[in-house]
Amino acid sequence: MKSAGYTLLGIVAGILSGVLGIGGGVIIVPALIFLFGMNQHQAQGTTLAMLVPPIGILAAYTYYRQGYVQILPAVFLAAGFFVGGLLGAKFAVHLSNATLSRIFGIALLAIALKMIFSKP
Repeated sequence: MKSAGYTLLGIVAGILSGVLGIGGGVIIVPALIFLFGMNQHQAQGTTLAMLVPPIGILAAYTYYRQGYVQILPAVFLAAGFFVGGLLGAKFAVHLSNATLSRIFGIALLAIALKMIFSKP
């Protein structure tokens, strides 16, 4: 039964990602913790493992067909994300779950406040 829940979570996160352009981790990590009982490390590791296949390819292609994808910035972002993901993971696995959870929450809060109070 959990597999159906994971699939539904993936669908919801995918829809939100396609509509809002957000990374799935913003939705999936908290859901894995609060709905499925994973700890912070497990939730983050599972979310990163989910990203290994080209998950967003169809959504990105849809945006590309409409002229909304800038290829060169995307390539450089991907290269930076590749290196940054490795460095971040090497750092994160040495933190306690409590510390990692606080860092994740602070990052989400900071992003939310910036989005709410910034002018478009």
